[in-house]
Amino acid sequence: KQWYQRRVRGHVVTSMSPPSSDSGTGSGSEASGPVYQNKRMIKENSKKSTWSNPFDNKWLENWHKILSENVSETERKIQETKKSLEETKLIGKQHHESLEKLVDKSIAEEVSEDEAIGDELESFPPLTQQMMDEVEKALSGGPQLETLVDGFNITLSRKDIQTLKDMTWLNDEVINFYFNLLMDRSKKCAPTIHIFNTFFYPRLLKVGHQGLARWTRRVDLFAMDLIMIPIHLGMHWCLAVIDVRAKSITYYDSLLGDNHQCTNALRDYISAEHLAKKKSPLDIQNWKLKIEKDIPEQLNGCDCGVFTCKYAEYISQDKPFDFDQGDMPYFRRRMIWEMVNKTLL
Repeated sequence: KQWYQRRVRGHVVTSMSPPSSDSGTGSGSEASGPVYQNKRMIKENSKKSTWSNPFDNKWLENWHKILSENVSETERKIQETKKSLEETKLIGKQHHESLEKLVDKSIAEEVSEDEAIGDELESFPPLTQQMMDEVEKALSGGPQLETLVDGFNITLSRKDIQTLKDMTWLNDEVINFYFNLLMDRSKKCAPTIHIFNTFFYPRLLKVGHQGLARWTRRVDLFAMDLIMIPIHLGMHWCLAVIDVRAKSITYYDSLLGDNHQCTNALRDYISAEHLAKKKSPLDIQNWKLKIEKDIPEQLNGCDCGVFTCKYAEYISQDKPFDFDQGDMPYFRRRMIWEMVNKTLL
């Protein structure tokens, strides 16, 4: 019975033998047996130490502090994220508004530009559908070496005419033919003009007036109003004009470049020509040499030849320039028709 009660109370017994019939507390078997030793061990252990809670107040305070800091940091990041989102929305809204304004402005400018081009084209001779068909046929209606027009001792093939296609450099034959059309027209209306071809200027620089004396044996330059010289600088076309009436030599470059070598060479040439033909020196001190800057400007790398031709065409009629880069496609097609038909519009 005693052994059973001890088992119920949870005491650990090291021997499973039943207890002795002697039940005293003196020097019997219980005082020296395993049951007694267990009681004594439990009692001693309870005196030695007490149970300590690992989650004491200091630990709880530290943990609460850590949690508070984490919560604060989390809240700060949330606020920063909200602020960033708001700024992003604001920037997106501003960009959207700016884009809308830019699109509206671009549309307005395009409409305005179209209207302006329309107004300008109204001042230019229109190209009819029949004329455009002729232009297309000249460009792609047969072999490249097919002769399309002869005149002024110049033969133009389809290959030559094709240099008037968009974004293409004009060649010498096209420039010379067009300048001859200008000179031919001047025979019927003022001002009178004389043109030198594209080979004049390189030869002038090489041999001077003496090597060009035969070029004017049948013409009196000083009886002309204007003398026009296309200037080829290897990969760029320009125009020089000697205005006998105004006693000036003017250089026109669609890229607004300077070429004082050219104006000085022409000044020396005209002085020598006057001395050779008039037998008297030219009062060159009264002549003005100019590099014209207030002119329509080229905005690409291939329309210099067309600009040169149109400068000459307008100057040959004493007309102010009223064209710009946007008119070059029209002028190219118009020049094709004019040369094929040997008639200026």
